Amino acid sequence: MFAFFKPTRTFAKTALALTVAGFLAACDMPAISGGPSINTSKPVPVALLVPKGSGRSGDASMAQSLENAARLAMGDLQNVQIDLRVYDTAGSSATASAVAQQAVDEGAKIIIGPVYSQAVNAAGLSVLNKNINLLSFSNNTNIAGGNVFVLGSTFENSANRLTSYAARQGKGRMVVVYSNDEGGQLGKAAIENGIRNSGATLAGSVPYERSQQGVINAVPQVKAAVDSAGDASVFMTSTTAGALPLFTQLLPEAGVSNATTQFIGLTRWDIPAQTLALPGVQGGWFALPDPSKSQNYRARYQSTYGSAPHPISGLAYDGIAAIGALVGSGKSNALTGAALTQGAGFQGVGGIFRLLPDGTNQRGLAVATIQNKQVVVIDPAPQTFSGAGF
Repeated sequence: MFAFFKPTRTFAKTALALTVAGFLAACDMPAISGGPSINTSKPVPVALLVPKGSGRSGDASMAQSLENAARLAMGDLQNVQIDLRVYDTAGSSATASAVAQQAVDEGAKIIIGPVYSQAVNAAGLSVLNKNINLLSFSNNTNIAGGNVFVLGSTFENSANRLTSYAARQGKGRMVVVYSNDEGGQLGKAAIENGIRNSGATLAGSVPYERSQQGVINAVPQVKAAVDSAGDASVFMTSTTAGALPLFTQLLPEAGVSNATTQFIGLTRWDIPAQTLALPGVQGGWFALPDPSKSQNYRARYQSTYGSAPHPISGLAYDGIAAIGALVGSGKSNALTGAALTQGAGFQGVGGIFRLLPDGTNQRGLAVATIQNKQVVVIDPAPQTFSGAGF
């Protein structure tokens, strides 16, 4: 992700229309701060920056899916008109910077996108002095701040949710196992911060090289850390496409059994679906967006466009949903930084979310486990920011 760091039709449309209708709770708009003044009685110009034209495999279909999702959200807005202008970045930082400036020169009052983190940074800087905010599709918190917000679910979201849940379940003594690259270091930092905030305990940390031999070498160190800590959980930053399958095979073979030691994952363990069949992931915990809301979105998108949505396309829907809710207030300061970060948050395709003043976000996630090769939610996603899970 750090590279871009993704019923019947009538029922699905109704559910989604409700998510775009407004804030989670009624609130007064904050004072104008960091953003343009808009005329809410006219269509609001919104620029969508997508990576079409990059030549990289998958970028064209991703770009189309992001645009489709944005237009799906626009169709669900009530009494709000969006003038969506789509700009292709070619996946390039230089092009993203140029088209962001072009979009603002042509009247855009806010930017949604782009995808890749370097392009996001370039685009945000290029319009910083023009008082325009940018809602990016990145989940890389290193680029957040100023006029740049990240919409993607971050390591911090998952780490905070899982450490808090584990602490409540008596599984708060944790050995962190992380890759020694940038993503692993960021994941480790997020977990350690979550541990501090939740009252859990850091019982040890084990780095590993991102290679088969690196994982093999780390397994005895993980066992030693677990043995030394006593009843400790193992919190892994590894992904299903990376070291997770090997770790969940080798750790039980080394005596760290998933039957007696709680395995926890910072990333999704249900994608791809064949991961669910691995013996070592059974009983493991991970976080994911509200499953029912996510399924409603996928069904609606499939019904409308005849294909499955790209995994990050829902972020474009969320961006339009937030803009629509704010513009629907009828206030000229609806797209300022203060308005975007109002505390009540918004309903998105994967549940509640809100933007924070530092450019990051909070998302309401469910905690799930894998039982008999099936995903089972063991702690539902919170429905408000004052509920359990926050």
